[in-house]
Amino acid sequence: MDITKARRNVIEQQVRPWGGLNLRANQALSDVPRENFVPGDFQGLVFADIEIPLSDRAKMFSPKIEGRILDSINVQSDESVLEIGTGSGYFTAVLGKLAGNVVSIEIDPALSASAKKNLQSLAITNVDLQVSDASTTNFLQQKYDVIVLGCSLSAQSQKLNELLNIGGRLFAIIGSKNKMQATLITRISDNEWQVKSIFETHLDYMQGQEPAAVFAF
Repeated sequence: MDITKARRNVIEQQVRPWGGLNLRANQALSDVPRENFVPGDFQGLVFADIEIPLSDRAKMFSPKIEGRILDSINVQSDESVLEIGTGSGYFTAVLGKLAGNVVSIEIDPALSASAKKNLQSLAITNVDLQVSDASTTNFLQQKYDVIVLGCSLSAQSQKLNELLNIGGRLFAIIGSKNKMQATLITRISDNEWQVKSIFETHLDYMQGQEPAAVFAF
């Protein structure tokens, strides 16, 4: 496989046609070697337009979804990012390339450990990986410019909304099992948030927070 050509094709044939038009973000997607983060059994599908399984619960986003997320949140080089769901660490690494600093929380210790090795191999040092259940994490008085969830919510989380700085953006997939919307929430003021639906999709709920156990951060 011509890796350079394959990366270029992903951007031109999957990411851009699906609305991933942020040039800086697309460059970061190309610069981080996706193949380093994909499990061995799926190396032949590194650049395929699919979600790649990482465990019995976790999956990697497809490239077009990654591009669309990055286009919507528009991460700046001086911004702080909170990622919930480190997964393979690929998207974490891309966020690290774009942001000032990243905190990434993962409930699965094995996934977090694997992501740490990959990030270290790329000398990405502005990412803080934490093993924790995000639904019970005490964020204290921390605030972030960008928050990205790698899992879905049944409803908006006011606790997460409150973690945004004014002007900050939160990307989450929200809704019932058969009707989910990729949603961008922007904090306008101390007490006001703007909510925008971007596209319809489906994503597994946060572990242990399926609708039977209503998710309430």
